[in-house]
Amino acid sequence: MSAVRNRDSRAELALRRALHSRGFRYRLHAKDVLGRPDIVVRKYRLAVFVDGDLWHGNAWRLRNLTKLEDLFPTRTDWWVQKIRRNMARDRQVTNTLQASGWCVLRIWESEILRGPNASANSVAHAIEALRASSQVR
Repeated sequence: MSAVRNRDSRAELALRRALHSRGFRYRLHAKDVLGRPDIVVRKYRLAVFVDGDLWHGNAWRLRNLTKLEDLFPTRTDWWVQKIRRNMARDRQVTNTLQASGWCVLRIWESEILRGPNASANSVAHAIEALRASSQVR
């Protein structure tokens, strides 16, 4: 598992390219932001996470399985516990960031690979909404 990349995945690169082509600028993997989001727009306190389908608990849905356990034929208990811990950590990070005033977007890897422009549109809409709300203050 140490060979599994935690940054610069195909999905992350596709989303970054789509955002950059729209003129958005951002920081990558900010160490000082909880959870080290893949993309950070500090000015608007926006954190974007690109969640891998397997590691963050979406792969079983993509494969039309009835439950997470069906995804792992061997060492089922170990894998299910690992994925559920990841999902719980994701919820905790999201809740903590939101409580401290951050807007958090979590986008599935498969969603980005299916259409990077649609995912970039989601991020762009979030930035525009944050921009509009910061001008009101």
